[in-house]
Amino acid sequence: MTQTQETPAFPMSRQCPYDPPPAYGQLRETEPISRVRNWDGQEVWFVTRYADARAVLADRRFSADSRLSGYPSVSVASSISRQHFRSFINMDDPEHSRLRRMLISSFTMRQMEALRAPIQSIVDGLIDDMLANGSSADLVRDFALPLPSLVICQLLGVPYQDHDRFQGWSRRLISSATTKEEALQATQELGAYLTELVDAKDREPADDLISRLVVQQLRAGTLTRQEIVGMARLLLVAGHETTANMIGLGTAALLQNPDQLALLRTDPNPALVKSSVEELLRYLTITQSGRRRVATEDVTVAGQLIRAGEGVIVAGDAANRDPDAFADPDALDLARSARQHVAFGYGIHQCLGQPLARVELQVVYGTLYRRIPTMKLAIPPERIRFKHDMIVYGVHELPVSW
Repeated sequence: MTQTQETPAFPMSRQCPYDPPPAYGQLRETEPISRVRNWDGQEVWFVTRYADARAVLADRRFSADSRLSGYPSVSVASSISRQHFRSFINMDDPEHSRLRRMLISSFTMRQMEALRAPIQSIVDGLIDDMLANGSSADLVRDFALPLPSLVICQLLGVPYQDHDRFQGWSRRLISSATTKEEALQATQELGAYLTELVDAKDREPADDLISRLVVQQLRAGTLTRQEIVGMARLLLVAGHETTANMIGLGTAALLQNPDQLALLRTDPNPALVKSSVEELLRYLTITQSGRRRVATEDVTVAGQLIRAGEGVIVAGDAANRDPDAFADPDALDLARSARQHVAFGYGIHQCLGQPLARVELQVVYGTLYRRIPTMKLAIPPERIRFKHDMIVYGVHELPVSW
């Protein structure tokens, strides 16, 4: 594919930090399957409508295999990382299903519901600490980041005292500003850390997910050490980055929508809390790099021919603001039924950890604003620093007071 000046660069610029770039909505109306230029100059197809997004993500003729020619990489760091560690989210069946099956029993809704009480305890403890330390806090540093990090560390068997290290590696790997050299260093250091951890679990297993994979799969010869390291890397990075950013960005959005925040502060109805989680996932759609695919054969989507070897970016944030799927989609409405959103993707590669994310966010959104009912921004809204340069969107910090 050739680069042309007329092809817009992806991602495009936001005007409101809580909304997708307005150009996405314009394309959805006028050219729902269009062309954009990826960071490396590659021209790819760009899908913005809800129905088309689901069609592409459910069609196995669109491959998630990042090794295939034409697959649009997310960033320099992503390209470097995937040369060293492959994850099942970037594989096709049967390899994808073989590896995913080994984890799925650990992430069922029933299993995650069993974690609700421990998560509630962590949430209450972090809030207690914030209240004890005065009348202000950085919600990201003091709450949004520690919570999912503690949970995923306990689940995987990763020592939480190492959180500064793996959070630093994670930040470099999901930043579009990371250089090739920085990405290589972060990839190698995180890989070495997790390899040592897997070796330690092999010597002395405990009651955690990595230990179970070692005992049940590595020792049986059904998983390699490298495959377990790849799984652990994916779960560790995704398990804290996504939820942490949803807590920080979700709180910022709610503070800008006080009528909606008032509902969570005053209505303890669990059904409202659950619908609030789904609506905030839809409204914010923090995976701002889109879902990446490459056609393995010629496919026609909504009248547009996409040829074999051509890359595709599915814009979940644009799809989740499609008025054909959601009435008044640019409004934050916590009472709406938004469970059919595509914030977790769609099809066989839909996010494995979504049951855990849902429980964490339900506990947070159902607790934080009732326990600190006078919480407000401690800085003007225009001074909030948003993660425009990150694959996972959010806020760098969120100073609040009460």
